[in-house]
Amino acid sequence: MLKRLMRTALLSLVVAGVDAMAKSPGDPPPPSPEPLKLLLSIINERLEIADLVALTKWDSAQPVQDSDRESTVIADAQRQAASYAIAEKEAAQLMAAQIEANKLVQYGLLATWHSDGKAPLTQRPDLKNQIRPRLDALQTGLLQQYAKFSASRADPACPLWLNQALPQLAKDRLHEMALIRATGELCIPQRPASVAVKH
Repeated sequence: MLKRLMRTALLSLVVAGVDAMAKSPGDPPPPSPEPLKLLLSIINERLEIADLVALTKWDSAQPVQDSDRESTVIADAQRQAASYAIAEKEAAQLMAAQIEANKLVQYGLLATWHSDGKAPLTQRPDLKNQIRPRLDALQTGLLQQYAKFSASRADPACPLWLNQALPQLAKDRLHEMALIRATGELCIPQRPASVAVKH
């Protein structure tokens, strides 16, 4: 299941990147906008925190899925959306993608630890009092930078920016796949112009 999700996410991004390159053969993409760099940095930081969340789930034997928490996070993003001139639907989609990417990391790490029979002996911050406040604080920056980047979402170079940036940010294959999932809806696909049919 996890491997299939990874393959699907990677294929989607690769196809988008190839499509963008086909539209501008031989032309290097313009530099990625600064808001995208900051947005990706925040997304990556959230995914690194997913490692800590996974440790707390290992220790407590609690399931990765936490529907109540997910609903709270998404609803909070929707409440903040108007402050950043973001549609509530977009804010919900953005946060849902981050949540799914976070869970992908958790499932991947937990599967590895179960296979090994142990988890890393690293310090465990408290999920409720330390980890979640960090995630909530990052949400503000996430919405801010997403709003600033929104005007560039339809740029034909957008998939190329992601193709170039994600491998450099990720610390391993699992986190790269999670980054692909987290950014899967950032770029707005380019649709070919319709051709008039002569009768």
